[in-house]
Amino acid sequence: MKNAKLRIIIENSKFLILNFIFSFLILHFTFTCSAQEQNPQESDQQIMDFSLASFGEKGKKSWDLSGKSADIFSNVIKLQDVIGNLYGKEEDIKLTADKGDFDKVQGKIHLQENVIITTSSGSKLTTDSLDWDRKNQLVTTNDAVNIERGNMVTTASGARGETNLKKISLQKDVTVNINPTAEEKSQDQEMNAKKKIVITCDGPLEIDYDKNIATFNNNVNVDTQDAIIQSDIMDVYFGKTGKDNSGLEKEASGLGSATMGSKIDKIVARGNVKITRGENVSYSDEAIYNALDKKIILSGKPKLIIYSGEDMNASFGN
Repeated sequence: MKNAKLRIIIENSKFLILNFIFSFLILHFTFTCSAQEQNPQESDQQIMDFSLASFGEKGKKSWDLSGKSADIFSNVIKLQDVIGNLYGKEEDIKLTADKGDFDKVQGKIHLQENVIITTSSGSKLTTDSLDWDRKNQLVTTNDAVNIERGNMVTTASGARGETNLKKISLQKDVTVNINPTAEEKSQDQEMNAKKKIVITCDGPLEIDYDKNIATFNNNVNVDTQDAIIQSDIMDVYFGKTGKDNSGLEKEASGLGSATMGSKIDKIVARGNVKITRGENVSYSDEAIYNALDKKIILSGKPKLIIYSGEDMNASFGN
């Protein structure tokens, strides 16, 4: 009988011990999960005033990256107050942002909040986020972008292009505002507003600053002082600008060092072209507008509707 009672006590003790262990495991598991939710993964190392650089031929610095602080993880470095520089043969590029993630494996950088790219040739791009591929020298974003160059301001949604912004594709909802140049400006603000040129398209817009050309695609509309031009596709050719001895920009031609300016030389419109000048309207497959003499050449089944005696100053091709 004593042995039976002792066996019951032992069995009850085992049950109490197992129950205690089980309760402890549940409590420990709950506490651990709660702690993980409240304390995100900490970095392997945190340093202040982080900087990273790469050197090319003859020890010349090709790029550098710095931040006010850096949280270093196994594959990613998270930066605050990011500053990146690219040192090219012809010009330098600077990138800044409030935050950035540097992927140590792929060598790519994701920038966020107040992202700005500036080039030594005078271009400036601003956006909310940007992916910078250093190896292929490409930048991409799906966010709204704003590009300023001289007296030309371009806005769009989404962009992909070279880091130096010499070639860039703006994806959709494109608007280009071309203000009068310093030579064209007058004291009459109303006259300056009339000289402004606005170009819009559904996109994409392809810009090649080396070739001085911007190609607008889909539902293109150009509003100038002289006419409204609409077409499916439009090539806009810009004049070149160089710098004189005083450092001021001026129109240039035939100069290897000259860059694309923001003054239109010529517009070539293709596909369902419609030109409105006052009450007069013309239709054609193609039209060429020369900004210097303000002449328009229509070709491809041109059709002209004249409602007044206004001199259209237009020529007809084939």
